[in-house]
Amino acid sequence: MTSTDRTNLAKGLAFLSPWLAGFLLFTLLPIILSSYYSLCDYSLLQPPLYVGMNNYKELFNDSLFWKSLVNTLIYASLALPSAMCISVGLALLLNSKIKYQSVYRTIIFLPSLVPIVASSMVWLWLLNSKLGLVNNILRVVGITGPDWLHAILFRVHSTPEDFIFSWAMPSLVFMSLWGVGYTVVIYLAGLQDIPAEMYEAAELDGAGPLSRLRNVTLPMLSPVIFFNLIMAIIGTLQVFALPYIMTSGGPARATYFFTMYLYDNAFVFLRMGYASAMAWIQLLMILFLTAIAFWTSKRWVHYQGK
Repeated sequence: MTSTDRTNLAKGLAFLSPWLAGFLLFTLLPIILSSYYSLCDYSLLQPPLYVGMNNYKELFNDSLFWKSLVNTLIYASLALPSAMCISVGLALLLNSKIKYQSVYRTIIFLPSLVPIVASSMVWLWLLNSKLGLVNNILRVVGITGPDWLHAILFRVHSTPEDFIFSWAMPSLVFMSLWGVGYTVVIYLAGLQDIPAEMYEAAELDGAGPLSRLRNVTLPMLSPVIFFNLIMAIIGTLQVFALPYIMTSGGPARATYFFTMYLYDNAFVFLRMGYASAMAWIQLLMILFLTAIAFWTSKRWVHYQGK
């Protein structure tokens, strides 16, 4: 290596040093410490005590751990496909040549810019059982609306934890659709990248609107759908702020999600080792579902030129 190469390398590392310092201090170091703490009994107030795999063994015997995991998977199974279908539908509508197209696009995108705390306050009022706008509109048409965030639909008795399903779960799913604007923008970019010649060729072959959607639009948009699917898996399995503000896990822990239990263990019960073990299980769960998505993508994701 010549002196010029060493000088260029030093300059490059100097330019990268802010990012490298941030990565080492705020990403890599927490990962290493978390993996170690997951094998320790650590309360933040005392030095960590190595206990091996005890935290993981205790987790698998923790009924609240399983309850929070089931709640999270139910939420993900409802929110993820709903958001993807609505996002694609809105993107298709906004991509059509209509009057005031830019206005409609702005209206769809604006809610995603609202901070989640502010939007949660709005939804707390909208879904209020007595003064909320939703129930007041239902009263006008002769329907008595439920207590959206507290009413229990049904309870399945089991031991040691009952499974409870309430109106709060579908309410949270519906509220999550409030911020689909970012996803819609990504889909719009993907739709505009589809060559017009493909639609012209499909029309010449006699393909109707539904046929063009099924055989041209969705296959060409599949890489974008796949990207948003991966991001949605990561996001829905880590949902925290919305249910924490709206329901605090209620009623009767019907919306007590995995990340909320992790947060409580770390900062309420001061069981940092236990919470670190939960974090690693959450990571493995996300990696597992992401791996399944990549494995199935060979069958339905189509890239241009392949």
